[in-house]
Amino acid sequence: MILLYELKNKRMKLKITSIFALVAIIGLSAFTNGAKPVAYTVDVAKSTITWVGKKVTGSHNGSIALKSGSLNVNGKNVIGGTFVIDMTTIKDADGSEKLEGHLKADDFFGTAKYPTSTFVISKVSGSGANVTVTGNLTIKGITKPLSFPATVSVNADGTVSALAGKIVVDRTKYDIKYGSKSFFDSIGDKAIDDNFELSVKLVAKK
Repeated sequence: MILLYELKNKRMKLKITSIFALVAIIGLSAFTNGAKPVAYTVDVAKSTITWVGKKVTGSHNGSIALKSGSLNVNGKNVIGGTFVIDMTTIKDADGSEKLEGHLKADDFFGTAKYPTSTFVISKVSGSGANVTVTGNLTIKGITKPLSFPATVSVNADGTVSALAGKIVVDRTKYDIKYGSKSFFDSIGDKAIDDNFELSVKLVAKK
């Protein structure tokens, strides 16, 4: 009887010990997973945005500057971010002041009234470096959802790099209808594509 009692007692102690160990593991896991994401500030001097606009008779390309930006990083994963684009800095690669002026005019981006555009990340999906970024892009006060593939990496020097080689934006969704065949059927070879493309390179640091 005494041997049986001792055996049951040992089993009870073992169960209690196992329960406490399990609780400790769960608690540690919850604590680790609940770590707050770290905010990284985008280095606007090292980050670039380039654009390409196409038309029936050719294309134009140029650049535009970031005004500010931040990335929210959890471990090695980017989980959010906010970016402000300075629309007044639109540049044509060929240096055409006429084209730059037209792009800033009300026919296009209306930079006098809307000097900035914004993009806010709502979701980053995928595994490893290759991800899909989803968020909301605001141009001329109009906000629409936007998704695109990107490559993100946390570097040995503590910085975060993000590359998106082809972000396709339908300008007509933002009330930019100038030269669009979707709205002007008889425009012929003066038509400008509804879509323009952006390529983005971001460098961010703590």
